[in-house]
Amino acid sequence: MSKSEKVAVLVAGSWGTALAAVLADNGSEVVIWTRNAEQAEEINMLHTNSRYLPSAQLSPAIRATTEMGEAVSGAEAVLIVAPSSAMRQVSRELARHVGQDTLIVHATKGFETETLKRMSQVISDELGCEEGHVVVLSGPSHAEEVVRKCPTTVVVASSEDQAAQRAQDLFMNSYFRVYTNRDLIGVELSGALKNIIALGAGMSDGLGFGDNAKAALLTRGLAEITRAGVEMGANPLTFAGLAGIGDLVVTATSQHSRNWRAGSMLGKGMPLEEVQHTMGMVIEGIRTTQAAHAIAASLGVQMPITDQLYKVLFEGQDVREAVEALMGRDPKTEMELMPLKTWEQWNS
Repeated sequence: MSKSEKVAVLVAGSWGTALAAVLADNGSEVVIWTRNAEQAEEINMLHTNSRYLPSAQLSPAIRATTEMGEAVSGAEAVLIVAPSSAMRQVSRELARHVGQDTLIVHATKGFETETLKRMSQVISDELGCEEGHVVVLSGPSHAEEVVRKCPTTVVVASSEDQAAQRAQDLFMNSYFRVYTNRDLIGVELSGALKNIIALGAGMSDGLGFGDNAKAALLTRGLAEITRAGVEMGANPLTFAGLAGIGDLVVTATSQHSRNWRAGSMLGKGMPLEEVQHTMGMVIEGIRTTQAAHAIAASLGVQMPITDQLYKVLFEGQDVREAVEALMGRDPKTEMELMPLKTWEQWNS
């Protein structure tokens, strides 16, 4: 795919806008779709998106529209960055405008809580295509840094090599390095589940528990993410890569992270409703905790950190009680319940 081709971006949040900036730097004609007419006018007239990326000046090559058909018409690729709660509705509307040969990429990290489906499954449901036709873009990447052209490395995953390579070519440049991966399930699960651990890390910091506690939380969090992921069909090595530990570290240790900030507020005693109001943006880790709790129960997978966070978020448990419950669990070996499949089995 030539980088000079048109790309539609749905919608105009912080991550969608940052990726639109990458595409514009690569010479693509970029049209962002948003339902907000004032936001579209601001992008077109002032070349800013003050609500989501207040310090960023956008390329004049990026334009916005409130008409999805206008955004998608003639586009060689569509990038979907809608919140997980809106993914089905946006994909359903997209189905009326998109062609069969259009490259579909999504960069949303979460589950549909009603069905427990991953985002690629939701998109393929609505577009009537194979899940392998969808590419997921994920990895350690704060929108605030990408739009400033800070060096960033991500991964694009699809079971169709050609689709992943098209996405790689579309996004890759001197400051935005892109790897490919065939493990769509693992990459997608990594991006979603790490938000739960980032919430927990923020809570730990909000409580003032220090670096020892956070390091343990991230390490054991990665273990339970891997357990769940392997049970759902992912390659365990994916969780040791950019989409796994890379994204987990950046999301759980940075004040750029919405999930970390939300967790920190909770750790300091702020009620959940007030946290959500203060943030003013979607906190995917909250919905993901709800979905992952249900998934773990259905699969019979132990996810103790997720379980305790679920109790804090949805059952009113005190944050300190959750920590005590985790620290007071029965003694175990470190490798207990770790994935047992070998590399040879994954490649057989």
